[in-house]
This record gives sequence, structure tokens and C-alpha cells, in this order.
Amino acid sequence: MMPKKGPIISNLRKDQILKSLSEGRHIDGRDLTSQRPLEITPGIIEKAEGSASVKLGGTHVIAGVKVEVDTPFPDTPSEGILIVNAEVLPTASEYQEPGPPDEDSIELARVVDRGIRESKMVDFSKLVIEPAKQVYTVFVDISVLSMDGNLFDASSYAAVAALMTSSFNVYRMEGDVPVKTEDKMAMPLADLAVSLTFAKIGGSLVIDPTWEEEGIMDARLTAVYDSDGRLCAMQKGGSGGLKIDDVFQVVDAGKAKYLDIRKKIVEAVENAKSGN
Repeated sequence: MMPKKGPIISNLRKDQILKSLSEGRHIDGRDLTSQRPLEITPGIIEKAEGSASVKLGGTHVIAGVKVEVDTPFPDTPSEGILIVNAEVLPTASEYQEPGPPDEDSIELARVVDRGIRESKMVDFSKLVIEPAKQVYTVFVDISVLSMDGNLFDASSYAAVAALMTSSFNVYRMEGDVPVKTEDKMAMPLADLAVSLTFAKIGGSLVIDPTWEEEGIMDARLTAVYDSDGRLCAMQKGGSGGLKIDDVFQVVDAGKAKYLDIRKKIVEAVENAKSGN
């Protein structure tokens, strides 16, 4: 198997990063518990049912929502369908090569998907046209335009904001055929998922790692919270291990910050809807 491409961190640069972290700050100067600047811009794709652009530091992600009609899965005949896809564009990084989604893109899509599902953000029971026959299928397509670390949080925020701004045409059944109407309905939402990612680097546990920091991290842990601060999903990455105290630290640190992120997402969506 060919080795995966990634950032090449020199020993000198690695020592600089580790020294900075040991002194309580990221290599970019912020403290270990601070995220990079977050910019959320909903409604950027005119032809999509919903969309959003997210810039988290130097990472830039776009998410678009498309809604179609299909038959439900046999084991969930009274629920709509959610499908999340993710793609890192070749221009996003000098290390990214053209081709079908690799295992990192697949993991990214699955983590975003899991956060939306486990937070119960979308009420799938309201995405049914006729049980066991026709339901709405919600596609969330994520495109990474520029990667500078922490794709998980940037992609999650983009997907969540895109869903919050989504509306689509209503279908009615005429016999066994779904017929599109001019009526519109908003995406049926019951909650809001907030993702926060931490990296273990040496003896430090840091939020929102940069691309360089991810290049030397031992492990990564993404935690997703619902609107009430309940932990609803986690994903561990990286080849290194985490102590149980590390996990508790992540859960507590994330719970202390999720409200701030939630507020930023809600404000961005409300401003977009009001035209501000």
C-alpha cells in the first residue's frame, strides 16, 4: 500500500510547534482553548435548496443541499433519507490528488452524517410523502476548497447552516405517482448539531488544530453536542491513543464552548434570512 500524502513537517518546525504548545499556545498564537476566526455565509448557491460557506482560519468549505423524491429504505418506511457526501478538491491542498473520494473524505462525510443523525437535528418523520412508498431524500454535498486543518468542524458547520436555510417543493401523491407542486416547505428541524474537534499533540490537548498541528498529532477526537449540550456523537482519529482523562477533558471543554458556536451559526442563518 502506498503511504498517504500529507504535510511534510521538518524536525525544526515540529520542535517549534511542540514548544509553542508546551507554553500554552497554538503555533498561530492563540491559546489552546481558542478556535480560529469563524465566518459562516449561508445561501451562496442559488440553485441549491440550501447552502452555506464556512471559513475556519485558512480552511474553507462549502455545503449544498439538494432534495429529491425516492422510495424509503425497507427498515425505515416512515422516515425520509439523509445522504452526506464529501469531496476535497484537488486545488484545496498541494498534497491532494485528483480522483474519487479517498478514505479521509469518506470518514469526513460519515462523521458529519453521524452528528446530524445522532443530534436528532432533522425530523425524518416529516420527510414522508406516503409511508413505504415515497419520501424525500436529502443530499448534503460538502466541497473542501481550501484545507488548513480541522475539516470536521468546518464541514459540520457548513452542513448544519445549509440545512437550516433549506426549503424545497412539496410533492403530493396522485395514485402511485408523486407530483411536484408549487408549495414550499422548510427543512423540518428539531435540534442543532455542534461539532468540536480536539487534537492530542505530545502532552497537550488542543482545540481546532491547524494543518501543521494535525501533521504531528498523536490522536484526534471530535465531539458533537445537541442544543442542550448533551454529547450525542464522538469520533476518534489518528494512530495514537487517548487516556480516559483526555476524553473527559474533551467532553467538558467542548460543552463549555458549544453554545458560542451554536450562537454564531444561528446568527449567521438569521441574518441571511432577514437579508442583513
